[in-house]
Amino acid sequence: MRSIKQIHRAVTSPIGDLITFRALPTAAVDYLDPFLFLNHHGPQVYKPNNRGLPFGPHPHRGMETVTFILDGDITHYDSGGHESVINAGGVQWMTAGRGLIHAEVSSRDFKRDGGPLEILQLWVNLPAKRKMTSPWYEGKQKEEIPEELYDNGKVRIQLVSGPVLEPETSMPALKENVEVPLQPAFASPGGITLQTWWMKPGGKLELDVPETHTIFFYVVRGGVNVNGAEASARHLVEFNYGGRDLVVSNPDGETEAVVIFGHAEPLHEPVVSQGPFVMNTDEEIRQAYLDYQAGAFGDVPLIDSD
Repeated sequence: MRSIKQIHRAVTSPIGDLITFRALPTAAVDYLDPFLFLNHHGPQVYKPNNRGLPFGPHPHRGMETVTFILDGDITHYDSGGHESVINAGGVQWMTAGRGLIHAEVSSRDFKRDGGPLEILQLWVNLPAKRKMTSPWYEGKQKEEIPEELYDNGKVRIQLVSGPVLEPETSMPALKENVEVPLQPAFASPGGITLQTWWMKPGGKLELDVPETHTIFFYVVRGGVNVNGAEASARHLVEFNYGGRDLVVSNPDGETEAVVIFGHAEPLHEPVVSQGPFVMNTDEEIRQAYLDYQAGAFGDVPLIDSD
């Protein structure tokens, strides 16, 4: 069984009137290679005629962003010409690669009508040899992302990327000839698994994770017992390496738990992060700023979401 190193509480880090909790990085944990950054926005309810999300055009280089929309929506547009409005239950995956400018704002409908909002964004590092790959983006609505049920329907798993689990077995295995919808460009040498779990009270899941992989395990709502330890909402569970088994259950008698789960082979490369750029050296960071200022990241079209 995989042992737990530490359980970290996300810190309060509001962005204007947007409620935000940051799970990575904090004073207690810098990153979990290759998982670099996690912001948990909400939950909160926006009134009608609101300003929506504040993330206007800004650049990125050297990493990927994965955005989980639990409530609300996101209008995405970028200098690569990609545009989408992804609603509750959907996921966005963007490979910044050599550089692009993007914006993440609320739709015209959400700003007019308001409503609940809860969104999480995870940054995943790119290996050094793929830092300058071509930018890529794909967004999928809830109905476009496959889900599997376990433990007689008490556990529902949204399969965002990576191997697909076989639901007929008690210890999930790979399912053949099933394509998950979001296949990132070069997240790590062995690929990356990312999933969203909904666990009803009493639900239980057993997993077999490669012992060399870094595990990403963040409790969004409710609480779970994982390998004998209790983890509640807005807590990140950091695991040691070695040992393959995870046993996760929701012991609560009333509340559904939601977990963002992932794992990947660590890159074991230097990480130099400054603002929106993640590279391997200080010089590469300086070059990223120079390239951005010189217009190498392209232009973002003006999108009317007012």
